[in-house]
Amino acid sequence: MRAVLEARQKVAAVRVEELEAELERVRADLAEAEEVLRRRVIGLEQYLEALAEEDAPAVAVVSRRKPVGPRRAVPHRQESAGTEVLSMDYQALMAAAVEAGGDGLGVRRAAVVLGWDSASVSRVEGARARLKRLVERGWLVEDKPGRFMLPAPEQDAAGAGRPGGGS
Repeated sequence: MRAVLEARQKVAAVRVEELEAELERVRADLAEAEEVLRRRVIGLEQYLEALAEEDAPAVAVVSRRKPVGPRRAVPHRQESAGTEVLSMDYQALMAAAVEAGGDGLGVRRAAVVLGWDSASVSRVEGARARLKRLVERGWLVEDKPGRFMLPAPEQDAAGAGRPGGGS
């Protein structure tokens, strides 16, 4: 009887080892799939932004004819005096960047600031896209990858005050 029980224990131990190895393979596959999803979300957002930019010239032509035209969701910083011209979501991101200070605002924290689920890859990537848009328009800088902060005052004044480097 003892030999039978020991044989069953060995079989169970082998099965546990096999399942642990399979679990590691599944975790690796999951990590790869999440990375693919993350890249696809970014790609889709970039595609949609490109489509929106293609439509922008037609809107710009129309807005020149009207006294008050539609505004961009994120205007260029040099065109605007303060963050009040930004939508509420972007104002919240700017406030969070001020609060984060020199450490910079991370994308997961940005998703939380926007009221989104920071565990959702698509929501985190959506927050990253908004932060990147703020960088493109001069509101924030990304000195460290994934860390968004206000531009240093020297950077703001450097281009305007430098001889031959302003306009």
